[in-house]
Amino acid sequence: MVETRLLKQFIAVAEELHFHRAAARLNMAQPPLSQAIARLEDRLGFQLFIRSKREVALTLAGSAFLETAYTTLHHLETGIQRARDVAGGVAGRLTVTTVSLAYYEPVLDALRQFRKSLPNVELVIQEMPSSHQVKALMTGNSDVAFMRHMPIPNSMRSRKVLEESILLALPIDHPSVNKGSLDLSDFAQEDFVFTPQALGPGYYHQLMSLCETAGFYPRIKQEAAQLHTLVGLVASGFGIALLPECMANAVLNHKVAFCPLRPIGDDSDAVLGLYMNWHHDNASPLLTKFIGMIETHCERHSAQACQLDWTDST
Repeated sequence: MVETRLLKQFIAVAEELHFHRAAARLNMAQPPLSQAIARLEDRLGFQLFIRSKREVALTLAGSAFLETAYTTLHHLETGIQRARDVAGGVAGRLTVTTVSLAYYEPVLDALRQFRKSLPNVELVIQEMPSSHQVKALMTGNSDVAFMRHMPIPNSMRSRKVLEESILLALPIDHPSVNKGSLDLSDFAQEDFVFTPQALGPGYYHQLMSLCETAGFYPRIKQEAAQLHTLVGLVASGFGIALLPECMANAVLNHKVAFCPLRPIGDDSDAVLGLYMNWHHDNASPLLTKFIGMIETHCERHSAQACQLDWTDST
């Protein structure tokens, strides 16, 4: 391998075509420079310069190698600068996994601001269920995850970035529509539609706990992986559903009514959180900057979005 020092010395001689001037440019004596070029020629196995008492000229091989020397040093300098940017958290790749963010404008605003502030960062967003996101974090396939609350390993850290009320979605012709706040216990004999437990066990168990606190176990007749699909099932008469408030704000479905619930036991039972999770051992400066920017952005929102409570997972 040829050291960069030798490449720089070769370039100086090739540009000056004079060993004395090249040595002065490199702040070194001429004899060591001549010896260095000789060592380089010996290492390469071909002559770089034609030397005479009156002039120094590049050989054809020397001219070809000069282009290689320029390119090598340029690539090295570019690589060093990129590595410096990565170390400073202004370049690189960040993979974000998330539940559907279509209904969470505050988080989308934060992501837009992040891209605008750091245009040299490759931001990759992958949508997947919460349970799959935990696996992605553990395997290093995700740097940061936006998910519903669920049990996570001690090696992860979690921050709540949003919370919202749980509403009851009813077909528009249901007798309880327009009655104001509803008692969930009044719907114990109704058919329900749910998301599958395996895709989001924390979210699933919270809704189950809410029903159990109201005195019944929901009769689940149909499941769907996507929340907007649940809205469609409610509209089609498959059952009623417990859904986050964001669905009422985003889904304009004239066949579904979203109704608030009266308090049941612990008020926190009827509130859903969206959490930002990451692996404790991920020391990426880019991740640190991302978390900080999400925090700052969320702090600027009203109480509707982003109550920031640190929770180290247990």
